[in-house]
Amino acid sequence: MNESTIYYTHTDEAPALATASLLPIVQAYASAANVNIETRDISLAARILAVFSDHLTADQRVVDALAQLGDLAKTPEANIIKLPNISASIPQLKAAIAELQALGFAVPDYADEPTNDDEREARKRYDKVKGSAVNPVLREGNSDRRAPLSVKAYARKHPHTNKPFAAGSKTRVATMSKDDFFSNEKSVVFSADDVLDIRHIAEDGSVTDLKKGLKVLAGEIVDATFMNVAALDEFLNETLALAKADDVLYSVHLKATMMKVSDPILFGHVVKAFFANVFAKHGDALAAAGLSANDGLASIMAGLAAVADGDQIAAEFNAALGQGPRLSYTNSDKGITNLHVPSDVIVDASMPALIRNGGKLWGIDGGEDETLAVIPDSSYAGVYQATIEDVIENGPLNPATIGSVPNVGLMAQAAEEYGSHDKTFEIQANGRVDLVNSQGEVLLSHQVAKGDIWRATQTKDVAVRDWVKLAVTRARATGVPAIFWLDATRAHDAELITKVNRYLADHDTNGLTIEIMAPAAATRYSLERIRRGLDTISVTGNVLRDYLTDLFPILEVGTSAKMLSIVPLLNGGGLFETGAGGSAPKHVQQFLEENYLRWDSLGEFFAIAASFEHLAVTTGNAKAKVLADTLDRATGTFLEEDRSPGRKIGTIDNRGSHFYLALYWAQELAGQKDDAEIAAAFTDLAASLVANESKIVEELIAVQGKPVEIGGYYYPNAAKVDAAMRPSATLNQTLAGLGK
Repeated sequence: MNESTIYYTHTDEAPALATASLLPIVQAYASAANVNIETRDISLAARILAVFSDHLTADQRVVDALAQLGDLAKTPEANIIKLPNISASIPQLKAAIAELQALGFAVPDYADEPTNDDEREARKRYDKVKGSAVNPVLREGNSDRRAPLSVKAYARKHPHTNKPFAAGSKTRVATMSKDDFFSNEKSVVFSADDVLDIRHIAEDGSVTDLKKGLKVLAGEIVDATFMNVAALDEFLNETLALAKADDVLYSVHLKATMMKVSDPILFGHVVKAFFANVFAKHGDALAAAGLSANDGLASIMAGLAAVADGDQIAAEFNAALGQGPRLSYTNSDKGITNLHVPSDVIVDASMPALIRNGGKLWGIDGGEDETLAVIPDSSYAGVYQATIEDVIENGPLNPATIGSVPNVGLMAQAAEEYGSHDKTFEIQANGRVDLVNSQGEVLLSHQVAKGDIWRATQTKDVAVRDWVKLAVTRARATGVPAIFWLDATRAHDAELITKVNRYLADHDTNGLTIEIMAPAAATRYSLERIRRGLDTISVTGNVLRDYLTDLFPILEVGTSAKMLSIVPLLNGGGLFETGAGGSAPKHVQQFLEENYLRWDSLGEFFAIAASFEHLAVTTGNAKAKVLADTLDRATGTFLEEDRSPGRKIGTIDNRGSHFYLALYWAQELAGQKDDAEIAAAFTDLAASLVANESKIVEELIAVQGKPVEIGGYYYPNAAKVDAAMRPSATLNQTLAGLGK
C-alpha cells in the first residue's frame, strides 16, 4: 500500500460510465503531484464474480476488491473515493446473474427457495452480494454530509422550482399506528463482551437456531423488533380503500435496496394486497412457478409465459389495475407502475420528489395527481408528513433564500443496519424469538406468528462516541445548532440518548446549541430555521442520515448528487462519497438509446478535491494541496459557467462537462503561485484546451443522437465503454501530451 495512492471505486450504471471519461483526466493531473489513483472494481458484477471465483476459469477470476478496500478502510493510510453502486434488489441480482451467464461465466442461479445443499450454498454467497453490501464494509467511520458553499451559492443565484401544494390537497403520508417495527422494538446495552444466539421456539416446543455466535462488545446496543404482518395486511387494505375513496394515486415508499431482507417482503405484501383476488385464485400456481410478489409485478408478468393459463392470469392482473385505486407510475410510457419493481421507488429519493412537485406523482397517463404515500413502518414516516404539513401551511421553500440542513450521521461499523443483513428473518411458524446470551439468559423476546418479519441490529459504543465527537466538532466549526434526532419513546433511541448525554460531557460545549428532539419535532424546528435563512445540523442515525441527505438537498439545491460527503474513518483514514445514484438507471437508458449521458459528476469533483486535501494533510504532500485548492476554484467556475450536462441532445452531456472541468482546472493550475513546477507543467495544456475548445465540443456532440452498444448493462465491455465515453480524439491527444 502506497500512502500517496488514492483508491477510486469502479461501480455501476451511470457513475461507471462517467468514470471512463473523468478518471483519465484526474489521473493525468494527479501525476503532476506524484499521486497515484488506482481503481478497485466493486460493481455488482464484480462482487458476484468474486464470491464465485471457484466456479470460474483462471482467466475469468477477479480479486475481491470490496474485501481489500474493507481492510484498507481500517488503516490510517486509507484514502478511498466511493461512487454510488447498485444496492441490488432480487430482480437486479437475477438480471446481473443472467447477463454474466450469457457472457460465459459459470455462476449459479439464485434460488428463491433452495432445495439442496448446492442451492443453499449459492444462496448464502449471494446474500453477501445483494442489497446494501458495500456500505457497511467501507464505512468504518461516521458521516459528514453537507452542500458545498459553491453549490449553495449557485442554487441561490439560479434557484430551481419547488411547487406549491394545491389548496385542499389530499396528499399525505399513511403509516401504521401499532404492531410495526417502531412499536415492537426492544433494546439492551451490554456491560461486557458476549456471544449471543437468536432462536425461534415454535408453539410445539421445537427450537431453530436463526443465528449463532453473534459477537457483541461492551457498551454495544443491540435492538430487536418485528413487523406483525397481520397488522400490516390490515393496514394495507385500509390504505387501498382510502386511496380509492379519495380518488388519489396510491404509492408505496420502501427501501428494498438498503433493507434488502425486510423491505422486499413488505413490498410483496403490498403487491398481494393490491392484487388480492388474483393471488387468491392463482397464488399456488405462481408460487409453484417460482414467481414471487416480493420481486414485483414486472417479474411475475415476465414469468407467466411458462405458467399454465399464463395469458389469462396476465389479463386478470391487468384488469385488477383498473379496479383498485389508481397507482402511481414510475414510467407511464412503458406501463411501469409503483408495484412493478421493488427497487424503482426508494423512499429517500421518491418522497422528496413528491414534496418538491407540490405533493403530486404521476399516473397512468403521465399526468400529475395527488397521492397517498404509504410508508408502513412509522419510525420515520412522521418526518415526511411534517414536511408536507409545513409546505402546505407556509408554501414551498425558496432555494434563493433558504438556509441549509447538513448532516452528521451515525453509521460506523455497520451501526443501525436495519432489515438488511444476517439478523433479519421471515418467521416460518407461530411461536417466539429469543435473543440469548452466553449464559443462556433470554435478554429480549417477542411472540411472533408465521410470516412476521423479525430483525435485530447492532450499534457499537465506539461508533456512538465518534458520532457525538463529530457533531460537536461540526457545531464548533460552524457555530450552527446541532440537533440529535432521537425519540425518547423508542427503545433504541432511549439508549442512544443516555449515551449522547454521557459523551457530550466529554467535550467543551460552552456557547454551542446542542439539543435532542424527536424526528417530527426536529423536522419542524429545522424547517422553521431554514425558512429564515438559517442553518441547522441534523445529527441522526444511519437510516435518517440516508433520508435527510436526500430530502433537504433536493429541496435546497435541486439534487442530492451535489453533496459533499466526507467519512472520517475511525483509524485516521478518509472515505469520500460522491452523491446519490438513484437516477443512474434512467441515465443509462438514455445513453444507450441516444449516446447522451445526463449524469452530473459534480459530486465526484467535490470528493476528489477533499481526497487530495486529506492526502496533503496526512502525507505532507504540498502539491496535492495545490491540486485540491485549484480543483475547488475550477469547480466554482464550472458552476458559475453552468457547465453541468444539458437537458437535451445537442448540448454538452457528462463528457462535455468533464472537458470544461479539465479546462478550468488547467487554467487554475497554470495560474496559481504556490508551485512553479506545477504551473509550468499546465501552462501549455491550458492554452491547448482553450485553443481547441470549439473542436473538442464539436467532437463530443457529434456522436449524440444514435444508439450506442457497450456489451452489457451490469458487466459492459471496458473497451467499448472507453471508446464511447472518450469520443474526442483532440481532447485525448491533448491530455496525452501533459508532461511531455
